[in-house]
Amino acid sequence: MITPHSAPLPQTQSQPPPLEIHDLTVAYHQRPVLWGVDLVVPAGQLVGIVGPNGAGKSTLIKAAMGLLPAASGWVKVFGGSVSENLRRIGYVPQRESVDWDFPVSVHDVVLMGRYGHVGLMRRPTAHDHDVARRCIEEVGLVAFANRQISDLSGGQQQRVFLARALAQESDLYFMDEPFAGVDAATESAIIALLQALKARGKTILVVHHDLPTAREYFDMLLLLNMRVVAFGPTEQVFKYDLLQQTYGGRLTILSEMAEAVRQQSQ
Repeated sequence: MITPHSAPLPQTQSQPPPLEIHDLTVAYHQRPVLWGVDLVVPAGQLVGIVGPNGAGKSTLIKAAMGLLPAASGWVKVFGGSVSENLRRIGYVPQRESVDWDFPVSVHDVVLMGRYGHVGLMRRPTAHDHDVARRCIEEVGLVAFANRQISDLSGGQQQRVFLARALAQESDLYFMDEPFAGVDAATESAIIALLQALKARGKTILVVHHDLPTAREYFDMLLLLNMRVVAFGPTEQVFKYDLLQQTYGGRLTILSEMAEAVRQQSQ
């Protein structure tokens, strides 16, 4: 069993890793945003992606899903192309990127997670509706199932998108700052949900901005600043010198915490 602070299990040749990235470079207007990223993510891990603003964190997960073109390099998902494995990939975008005024109910949004299974031109089955209801229950929104998403709080809206990702029944999840702008109760519910997904053998990559909780929440950390600074088990990567390399003069953790990390690493 993989514990939050244990090394990942080695992959076998018969079980390719959920995500493998080689020499990935992404550029906007001929300006590199990511440069030469190499990454192999083991199965069943909860991975935090941290780094300063503009480090390419969101760009990395979008490029890994094929939502952004790569200038060079390649991405493999479960040993194949992204297009071959779309049904195995779930995605929770940043809440700010969504038009929450669109007139649709919570149940309808969660049901959209089933489209990869039923196809866009077919009607969802009774089973698909049952899956959607179960996922709504799992995120604690049963009382809001028929509510318009525009009437929800920010934390409730984030839970809707988590439920939609659950309804996809994927094996690899990408989540872009799911904790941003939510209250403490929602944050606790989200991390409990992520732990439950991991217990089912799912692999989850989470863009995260809060360093103190990153140390607590994730099995592994990817320190990113256009390039990969470090990637590995949290207790090996969450070190003051590596954080300094990642953030430079923009290191955003409190000085007391930085000193605590320094002392622990001695």
